[in-house]
Amino acid sequence: MYTIGEFALYGRVSVRMLRHYDAIGLLRPARVDARSGYRSYDAAQFATLGRIVGLRDLGLGLEVIRGVIDGSTDAAGTRALLASRRAELCDQIAADHERIRRLDERLRILEGSTIMSAAVEIKTLAPVAVLEASAVAPGPGPENVSPVIGPLYDRLAAAISAAGLAVREPAYALYEAVDGENEDAGLRVRAGYTAADGDRAADGFDVVVLPAVPLAATIVHHGVMSRIGETWNELMEWMPANGYRPSGLCREVYLVTDPLPQQEWVTELQQPVERI
Repeated sequence: MYTIGEFALYGRVSVRMLRHYDAIGLLRPARVDARSGYRSYDAAQFATLGRIVGLRDLGLGLEVIRGVIDGSTDAAGTRALLASRRAELCDQIAADHERIRRLDERLRILEGSTIMSAAVEIKTLAPVAVLEASAVAPGPGPENVSPVIGPLYDRLAAAISAAGLAVREPAYALYEAVDGENEDAGLRVRAGYTAADGDRAADGFDVVVLPAVPLAATIVHHGVMSRIGETWNELMEWMPANGYRPSGLCREVYLVTDPLPQQEWVTELQQPVERI
């Protein structure tokens, strides 16, 4: 038998952790002295401790590990858990690589080796009629908007076709807060396809006229949607530096999209502005 201190030393864990495992029923001592309360472990328990430590090192939670240790999770279930954890780690690594890329880009900007990737243009926007549908995203940013806007365009295109109308490019997107006083209320995503004269609203969409904008700062984004936030940041940084501030709902106009790969997409970002 091993004292708790010896078992912790040989098992390369802390005594505190062994006490916690005992308290939650994950790994109980082989014996507890009735008078002193001292915990003792036997050699066979090193195998169980090793499994716990190994699964914790993979990032699995203690409740999940309990199921593996006590046998309530069978071999197939364990394989599924590990496969799911592997997918999570792959997603995390991909996200970290993207953060590193953005960090490197920011460092190049600070070092003065990067200039604006596209020219900002101030222009007037004419009114445009669109066939529009909307949905609510949890918040701004590609991680919140992308899962909403793609299916929204699919539903909109299907509804337009079902109404016997043509799905016309370019497509438009607008974003507005659901509740300006409550940021947790989400972001309303408005998706639209260009309307033709005579098009009428039908089930699944409305006809909406996007009003004329006397003054808008615009910039063209080339490439994948996951990086469109960087181009928006360029535009937002350019405005105050050149005497403008936002005034109205921003728009995205998808000039070149499917069936081309996203690397070849062309999107114009439009932000109504006014002079400071």
